[in-house]
Amino acid sequence: MSFDADAHFAAWYDAAQPGEFAFRATNRQAWLAWQAAFRARLRQALGLEVIAEALAGYEPHAEQLEVEDLGAYVRESWRLWVEPTVPLPFYLLRPVGSAGPLPLVLTPHGHNHPHIYVGLARSEAERRSIAEGERDIAVQAVMEGYLTIAPTTRGFGETRTAQDMAEGRLSSCRTLLLHDLLIGRTPIGDRVWDISRLIDWALATQEVDPARIAITGNSGGGTVSLFAAACDTRIAVAVPSSYFCTFVGSIGSIHHCECNYVPGILRLGEMYDVAGLIAPRAFRAISGQGDPIFPIEHTRLAFERLRRVYQVAGVPKRCSLYVGEGGHRYYKAGAWPFIRDQFARVNPS
Repeated sequence: MSFDADAHFAAWYDAAQPGEFAFRATNRQAWLAWQAAFRARLRQALGLEVIAEALAGYEPHAEQLEVEDLGAYVRESWRLWVEPTVPLPFYLLRPVGSAGPLPLVLTPHGHNHPHIYVGLARSEAERRSIAEGERDIAVQAVMEGYLTIAPTTRGFGETRTAQDMAEGRLSSCRTLLLHDLLIGRTPIGDRVWDISRLIDWALATQEVDPARIAITGNSGGGTVSLFAAACDTRIAVAVPSSYFCTFVGSIGSIHHCECNYVPGILRLGEMYDVAGLIAPRAFRAISGQGDPIFPIEHTRLAFERLRRVYQVAGVPKRCSLYVGEGGHRYYKAGAWPFIRDQFARVNPS
């Protein structure tokens, strides 16, 4: 009898499920109690409490680097010291002629370069990637009239290690994961921390409507979008693209980057349980019918489980799934009408 790795891992996944916080609530009181307990444990699993304890009393500061007038909007380059040792680069896109307070949209990127989301192509391959996959997501957001933050995802861009930058590697995800594990942190937790600090900064320094904050990104940006909205209740609208699925059906059975993994997550719950922490706030998953690494059949299963949470919360229409005809990419038609509609419900004007 030979060793079958797939069968071995599948057996352990079955043994781990349902997780401690698998959704079982049937009424509002039980739902609220489930959310409070699960969110606290998820934050612990991600390492957010480790970061918060270590940085208690620390006040991030920002530095503006460049300002470019692009006609319909202004693109600013900034750094925010989200930790004393982490100057996180981000772009701020400001629509011209719009009076505040404005809705805020955060657009974390996935496994590509930060400049892609603001429409900067540094090669013909990048130009095609932007055009074919509608990946200039931050530009799309600012053209909707929203103040937009396009952050560098931790482990990419200027937050790679010096060695990875010198050798031309896209990311330092593996190195980030290994070092994080030694001290009780995770890459997803780092990235959620960064999003929350950017929201803090924007609310304190920009003319932002605190009731209209959305987050959307593709692939790894979808990961950040889902987990950030699950942990930070200031985010009113979450639109993860090319990510929402089941853990078992995606990162548990198909090769993915190391940054996707959270120790013990399945013993807490499945991805649809994590997404359930976003209720009653608005959630839309965007998926590709032919996405090879987040299979649509598992996405549909996850969505049906998530619908139960929103039904118990009494807001079933705030949860939806948009399926594009292609593969692993962004589908702007699934994002902006939904975000626009949700923002209008908060502020009909």
